[in-house]
Amino acid sequence: MDFQLKTLTVAQAAAEKSDLLIVLVGSALPTAKDPVSVLAASARKAGDLPDKAGKLLALYRPEAVVPSRVLLAAIGDGKAVSVRSAVSAAVSAAKANGPKRVVIVFAQPADAAAVAAAVTAAADASYVYTTTKSKAEPRSIRLLTLGVPDAATAVSKAFDDARATVAGIELAKEWGNRPANHATPTLLAEAAKGLAKLPRIKCEVLGPKEVEKLGMGAFAAVAQGSAEPLRFIVLRYQGGAKDEAPVVLVGKGITFDTGGVSLKPAAEMDEMKFDMCGAASVLGTFRALGAIQPAINVVGLIPSCENMNDGKAVKPGDVVTSMSGQTIEILNTDAEGRLILCDALSYAKRFNPAAVIDIATLTGACVVALGGVRSGLFASDEPLASALESAGEASQDRCWRLPLDDDYAEGLKSNFADVANIAGRAGGAITAAKFLQRFTADYAWAHLDIAGTAWKGGAAKGSTGRPVGLLVSYLTNRAGSSNAAAAPKAEKAAKPAKTASPKAPAKPARKARSAQ
Repeated sequence: MDFQLKTLTVAQAAAEKSDLLIVLVGSALPTAKDPVSVLAASARKAGDLPDKAGKLLALYRPEAVVPSRVLLAAIGDGKAVSVRSAVSAAVSAAKANGPKRVVIVFAQPADAAAVAAAVTAAADASYVYTTTKSKAEPRSIRLLTLGVPDAATAVSKAFDDARATVAGIELAKEWGNRPANHATPTLLAEAAKGLAKLPRIKCEVLGPKEVEKLGMGAFAAVAQGSAEPLRFIVLRYQGGAKDEAPVVLVGKGITFDTGGVSLKPAAEMDEMKFDMCGAASVLGTFRALGAIQPAINVVGLIPSCENMNDGKAVKPGDVVTSMSGQTIEILNTDAEGRLILCDALSYAKRFNPAAVIDIATLTGACVVALGGVRSGLFASDEPLASALESAGEASQDRCWRLPLDDDYAEGLKSNFADVANIAGRAGGAITAAKFLQRFTADYAWAHLDIAGTAWKGGAAKGSTGRPVGLLVSYLTNRAGSSNAAAAPKAEKAAKPAKTASPKAPAKPARKARSAQ
């Protein structure tokens, strides 16, 4: 789907050639005298369009309007969360008619956050998975025009960044939704290599021999029961100075999880194809970085394998040695995500990172605690935790911080190794985070447990693409803060100079990207 931003009034939007016009109506009654604004004001006064975000009123062939179908959508206070609710409801309602060209126009001033929310909501509501269907029916919308009263610089940038974020979210959805036989570790690595075609991105893929040489015994143990060879994917985005410490993203890439010898129940085991959604979110984030081109350095680490059963599979009670040298007693083979992550977290140390964030569909306990609304956040660094929480709120990809008290680690003690890979049932999401924390002493670290937010079950079964929005928001905010902090220093240093300084090389122009 292609997006375009235009400066449009409601009257101008009504003259655009399209199959559907969606008018976003705020709390204040429209005062313009064009036919659609007059109808919207009348509907609001009559109570036919309640002032609650997401309420809709359909119009058919209204006077002096080019598109035959018009949807009035209430956005209440006009804040981003209300706009998202309204656009999602409107686009979902319109899908049955299969519109190809859609115009969404704000009937009131719109800030950058509201514009970004409209873009991401429209993409999410219209998304369709087609890869493994023989008679695919892709999303009908080919062009979505977003009309705003004033396309100021901040609004324009928010639109471009949102469009890039949508491309990343949909890449994450694509790989999350693929069946396990269409998303093996090898295929996931090929997808990562494809990202290296984007500006400033490089990719390296390590196989079983390289992983063994690195001493990643925990990662290798999980993979040893599968016929599919493991892959360790290393992505690099170089947008900042060469000597600038990178942010490292670590994504759990279990492309299918049977539970191993500690076998999962058969019911809904098909959903364990989603156990690589952490990895998919790292791929999606890099897809967005390649379009936005922020001034920051980012490394992506994806340990990827299957957790399967055969004669070589790791057994409960086995002890393995991690890359850090710590030995681990594997009491439950279904707690495999933390085993592959711990070696990746040890590997992250070599980059001298500014921060490390791991993203994983790690525990059912987090689903019990937070449901599908917020991802679980654990962090050893206060500024990092605060920045991630703020990014989640700004992107409407929210998280909630849980504790990391040392008392929670008591259950991980083992009589036969340095640590066990599970504790008791109580506080399961926290004890899993405490396990990972053992491998992160050398840097600022955060852990996002996305077991409840990475996908939906039931009739709406499918990947959500979360937390790509949160990660992109965090990284772009961090890049912006670094630039703002560096600017005064550069200005101060330049004052004593009598001659003109050499002209800095131009940054690559922002490229328009379309969500595929």
